[in-house]
Amino acid sequence: MAALATRTDRPPTPGRRPSLPRLLWNSTLGKKTVMAVSGLVMLAYLVVHMMGNLKIFFGPEEFNGYAHWLRHMGEPFLHSHWGLWAARIVLLAAVIAHAVSAYQLSRRDIKARPVRYAHRRRRASYATRTMRWGGVILGLFIVWHLLDLTTLTVNERAWQGHPYENVLATFSTWYGNTIYIIAMLALGLHVRHGFWSAAQTLGAGSAARDRLFRTAASVLALVLTAGFVSVPVAVMTGVVH
Repeated sequence: MAALATRTDRPPTPGRRPSLPRLLWNSTLGKKTVMAVSGLVMLAYLVVHMMGNLKIFFGPEEFNGYAHWLRHMGEPFLHSHWGLWAARIVLLAAVIAHAVSAYQLSRRDIKARPVRYAHRRRRASYATRTMRWGGVILGLFIVWHLLDLTTLTVNERAWQGHPYENVLATFSTWYGNTIYIIAMLALGLHVRHGFWSAAQTLGAGSAARDRLFRTAASVLALVLTAGFVSVPVAVMTGVVH
């Protein structure tokens, strides 16, 4: 425990022992753990979300039925929309925890290295830079995605209560396809590095299992990217209409 305390940015107040949660959060290991766990929560959501998106290939009735179920899941035990809002709250908490821990870890890394390294090989790795910029791209995409298909603010052809038609409206524009596909490519790179990194942080990785986790990360990233990108491509090519 003392080792964690030595890695904090702020020393504890004299005469007052910091709480365990604060001690863990202030440590680099604690922030990495929060980042890993919140990342896995979002990853689970992405898998479910992708599977739901693929229902669009089965026609408007199937896709709109799935959208209706999302709004009413948990009934009659839960009131209408309660299950959906509970999932949104959990996801929002995961996104905030992930973003804050990532930002603070980045700032801590910069403070630890105030002078640029002389050699290129000693600079931040390609994977690290990709994660940082990929995170920014995904953050901006989430805002646009909510305005497009949840609030329908930027979707000019959207109809309230018609999810299938709203998806077609989004991917009938060049900018809708461009934004979505770029974001999904960034997502694939983010998942590829993030899944392996989370395994290392949570102690699941080892020298013997390193290749397995790297392969699993690559396969998962490829499947998610292909699954999400298949929807706009299907609309553009007329497979879904």
